[in-house]
Amino acid sequence: MGRDLALDLGTANTLVYRQGDGIVFDQPTVVAMNTTTGEVVSTGEDAWQKISARSGSVVAVRPLRHGVMTEFDVTQRMIGSVLRGVGVSKFPKPRVLVCIPSETSEVERRAVEEAVRSAGGRGVVLVEEALAAAIGAGLPIHEPVGNLIVDIGGGTTEIGVVSMGGVVSGLSIRVGGFDLDASIREHIRVRYGVAIGEKAAEQIKIAIGSAVPSPRAREAIVTGRELSSGAPREIRLGEDEVRQAMSQPVGRIVEAARRTLAEAPPELTHDVLETGTFLTGGGALLRGLDLLLSQECEVPVHMTDRPLETVVMGAGAMLERLDDYRSSFQLVRPH
Repeated sequence: MGRDLALDLGTANTLVYRQGDGIVFDQPTVVAMNTTTGEVVSTGEDAWQKISARSGSVVAVRPLRHGVMTEFDVTQRMIGSVLRGVGVSKFPKPRVLVCIPSETSEVERRAVEEAVRSAGGRGVVLVEEALAAAIGAGLPIHEPVGNLIVDIGGGTTEIGVVSMGGVVSGLSIRVGGFDLDASIREHIRVRYGVAIGEKAAEQIKIAIGSAVPSPRAREAIVTGRELSSGAPREIRLGEDEVRQAMSQPVGRIVEAARRTLAEAPPELTHDVLETGTFLTGGGALLRGLDLLLSQECEVPVHMTDRPLETVVMGAGAMLERLDDYRSSFQLVRPH
């Protein structure tokens, strides 16, 4: 008893909350695979180190894209590795609560269930990420009051108006932090004819990325590979340039929040105008995004205390008080 798990299986990061212990695993959703044997060599941060230390037969794989499994077998092995890493053995098998995007199809849901069961889960409970995020943000989800949650992950953005124990209206769009990185890479490729990697693009986003203009014009220098010659080339980027490069995916996130608010029942919309929007997820850390959302949606915006951990903390709270939240589970698949 007391060893059940909550799993936030994200495109960018995987987090595990163990009942009674809190967060016991927080690593990138990356697998190092041996292409010759098909063996999963390692997961998370260790996967990157294994790749640099071994031969070219070991490659990095991100088994999820936009919150959905693209490599079922790899995801299954990764989950198995993660569960073993947090002390799961064959007996007794833990119950596992898994956070999923609201737009996940029935086929995708069954794939999640099967992957977790095969990895050692006794039973699988699926819960919408927006609801878990709202609980993790400390919102009173059981009260007849509307609260708007915007959870920006690596591959998806979950937006929901939560009230009376569930998501009343919401959207799940396949846009997230990785899309911001990709837009920076594409801009540099088109404008400068230079290719840079995912990590470099993310570092630029963190260093000078923003959603609104700032009074201080910051710059960043990045080194990439010139496409025409293959030679290294250094580029100096300005803050305005990077903001404009990211404007399309940022705009889609803002528009989805506006649309969710517009489609909510009027009485709940009125609540949100007073209580505001709660912003969470790794993408929420983009400078000025809270201000942009506030301006465009005309509501106050509050950043959660631990945006990277909000979803799994909410799922963990559901584990700790199952009876209180049982009616909030959208899908229960006991096995």
